[in-house]
Amino acid sequence: MTSVRRLLALPEWSGQVRVLAGAAGLDAPVRTVRPVAGPAAGHAVAADELIIVTNPPQPADWRVDALLRRVVDAGGAGVLVPCGPATGTGTAPGSGAPAGTGTMVGTGTTTGSETTTDSGAAAGSGSSSGSEVSRATLLLADRLGLPLLGTVGGDPLELVVAARLLLAEPEIDRARLVLAAHRAFDNRTCAPEDVVRRLKDLLGVPVALLDDRGEPLAGEVTEPGAVRVDEFVPQRVALAGGVLLAHPALLPHPARPTLWLVAELRGTAAARAEIVPPALAVAAAAVQRWLLAHRVELERDARARTALLGDLLRLDAEPSAQLRRRVADAGWQLGGWHVGLRIGAVPALDLVPWTAEISRVLRAEGVEAVVVEHGEGWTGWTTFAQEPTPARVRALAAKLRAAHRKLSGSIADHMGVGRPHPWPEGLAGTVAEATDAARLAATRPEAGFFLQVDQLGMAQLLLEWTRTDTFEPAARALLAPLRDQPGDLIRTLSAYLDAESSIAETAAVLGVHRNTVAARIDRVERLLGVDLGHRDERLALHLACRTVTLPGR
Repeated sequence: MTSVRRLLALPEWSGQVRVLAGAAGLDAPVRTVRPVAGPAAGHAVAADELIIVTNPPQPADWRVDALLRRVVDAGGAGVLVPCGPATGTGTAPGSGAPAGTGTMVGTGTTTGSETTTDSGAAAGSGSSSGSEVSRATLLLADRLGLPLLGTVGGDPLELVVAARLLLAEPEIDRARLVLAAHRAFDNRTCAPEDVVRRLKDLLGVPVALLDDRGEPLAGEVTEPGAVRVDEFVPQRVALAGGVLLAHPALLPHPARPTLWLVAELRGTAAARAEIVPPALAVAAAAVQRWLLAHRVELERDARARTALLGDLLRLDAEPSAQLRRRVADAGWQLGGWHVGLRIGAVPALDLVPWTAEISRVLRAEGVEAVVVEHGEGWTGWTTFAQEPTPARVRALAAKLRAAHRKLSGSIADHMGVGRPHPWPEGLAGTVAEATDAARLAATRPEAGFFLQVDQLGMAQLLLEWTRTDTFEPAARALLAPLRDQPGDLIRTLSAYLDAESSIAETAAVLGVHRNTVAARIDRVERLLGVDLGHRDERLALHLACRTVTLPGR
């Protein structure tokens, strides 16, 4: 913010303007400068406004006192009046006192009642500060703490022009920066990395692009967590020794995620915090254009993939040459043995942006799979060149379960896995099995909302046997010691047996620590008086758990 003291340092003001009185208010902020013809000009004074009187007032003019009071009452910054050229030693007319209260501010230095300028000339008690302004007026300005300035030469209107140019400097700087931003980004579609690089070069400060979790996608800032990513509005966050500016790049609702363009201004760069936001908005618009273009491309590809999947699932004969060509263009493989998978999405999730994330998580677990947006989730499959052994299928199911745990909650709700089927005609079969398994997995929290169809077939067979009038009472009696015990022991035992006695797998399904599971299983064995290492006892308990945990029982 410009102050009265800053105006006095202007080259056009230095040596032309001096402080007559009210030096205590020299640090008052100045927002506007207004020229008036005389002290009696009847206009409303604005807050932080400096009034420049262009015509010299009459000697001992009471209207100057009135102007001072009007400016103070309105919260103005000060008053400047023409005083004429210096005339040497003298007294203020009508006051009988030496006119020595005025001091020169700017390039000169003040010593006592005398001010020495750069040229070595003294403007002390002999300056003409009082030739048009009475001593009473000077005392009033001092008492009010309002700067009363006087010109010792030059055109007051030229002083107005110089002051207004200084006040407009931030706006000019802002306009130059916005223009440079428009030139840098134009209307072209730039990749996010290019946007961050160009904005960093433009601002000369650290810049980053954050995702909707506040994690950097490009560039780097020291405190990305300071951005409130759940509030889709421009933000300004105070930092130690600086400020963080953030602007969202939004897609039309309900498409998400939202990206955030962030600039970190520290030290002297923080002084530009008022002019950077418009340039940040221009850069964010460039990111938004890329998001929209990328979204259109993703949706076009998603529609093509979904249509191709539909044609494959409806296939009841040898695929045509055209269909094989479309499959090849998509990079899919029809030969070999396929294992289908079905992933149910969490409610109200926009599927298209998350397909790549699902593929990434699967690859991280060592599973290369085709994943296609389909209905309220994703349908996919992975392909083996030769018929996979049961051990390879179990290993694949373990990898898919691990991937499901990473995706569950934020993206995936439940997952089902089919059996291996060969060639194009087998693809529809394994996908149908995976879909059935996923539908049942959605109702199986004890299985971690994950089912593999081989396990499902055995479970269904066992459940048919346990749905008898004689088995259910026996099952309840067997597990009765576990009821009303802390730690949900029946559910823990059921998950433990479903996980083939794996402590780690059970802990992952229940969301507890491995030591907690181990302690609960030890209590189960002591309460029931059984050895879970014995396969017959383990089978009996497994059947009992399935019976008492059936919906409605």
